[in-house]
Amino acid sequence: MSDPFDPILAQDTAVAILRAAVTRNRLPSAYLFEGPSGVGKQKAAIALAQAVLTADVPEPSRAEVMRRIAAGTHPDVRLFRPRDEGDRNIQVDTVREQILPFAQYAPFEAKHAFLVLPEADVSFPENHPEGANALLKTLEEPRPGVHFVLLAERPDRLLVTIRSRCQKVRFARLPPSALATILDRESADAAHRTAAIALADGRADRALSLSKEGAADALLDGALRIDEVTSRGVPGELIGLAEELAKKADVEHVLDALSTYYRDVAAAALGVPDEALAFRHQAERIRARAAAVGADRAARACERIRDAEERLEQNANKEILLGRVLFEIGR
Repeated sequence: MSDPFDPILAQDTAVAILRAAVTRNRLPSAYLFEGPSGVGKQKAAIALAQAVLTADVPEPSRAEVMRRIAAGTHPDVRLFRPRDEGDRNIQVDTVREQILPFAQYAPFEAKHAFLVLPEADVSFPENHPEGANALLKTLEEPRPGVHFVLLAERPDRLLVTIRSRCQKVRFARLPPSALATILDRESADAAHRTAAIALADGRADRALSLSKEGAADALLDGALRIDEVTSRGVPGELIGLAEELAKKADVEHVLDALSTYYRDVAAAALGVPDEALAFRHQAERIRARAAAVGADRAARACERIRDAEERLEQNANKEILLGRVLFEIGR
């Protein structure tokens, strides 16, 4: 008998918690799956619904029920998608029209029903209390057998009262081995796999995107340009580059690439072989840079970039922060 949780990679603790809840038939009315995007939260939510709704289903019918849930055609499992996708902050009317009806009625076919809410921290943020409070009211008055699964990358953005109504399950970033398995499953381009995994930040969606031809190289080109400007150390150039980067939507991704590049430089300075480098196809350039800056300076650059990435997550002023880190890298 197939286990719905088997395809969930490298989330052993989360899966163990969910399996135990299914086995004991002790499910909370609401879960909060916390963790980065692209690490399996939504897949785990669907797997949970499959495990619960097929627990008492005989084998000949079990596979069909699982297929319908995965396809989104089972009436007792819904992946919430607002009709107006242009407004990411969910309004009261949307909760009343699209969420409340599902929560108020008994499951149609099974004993349980599941409503999965992706990006709950974006859809119901604390600073848009109308929609958030409407959701809270729904969570406070659950109908027996109806379960909510909220997915959130930044759970701190949710109302404290919403978080307190949910059982929290933490999902971690995926290790390189899990990302490699996922890329194998999707027959991703082998030529770009190492760089894609290095730049993915433990997220499968990013690894898949970066494994496409040219995607990782585009980020590397941005990182190399930054390295060129910082190595010259001309203040006007550094300020201009900081202004340019601050306007980029993917500045965090460029910084990830820059950090990976400097890790390669540090590794090369320590004599690591080319095949161990993330950007191995740029080994000659990386080794030349390693000879110029050395392992210690490259490692310090990585630290500065990591600090900058953390502060960007805290909504620091991008232009000032980037200008500072570029000057520090160039020293």
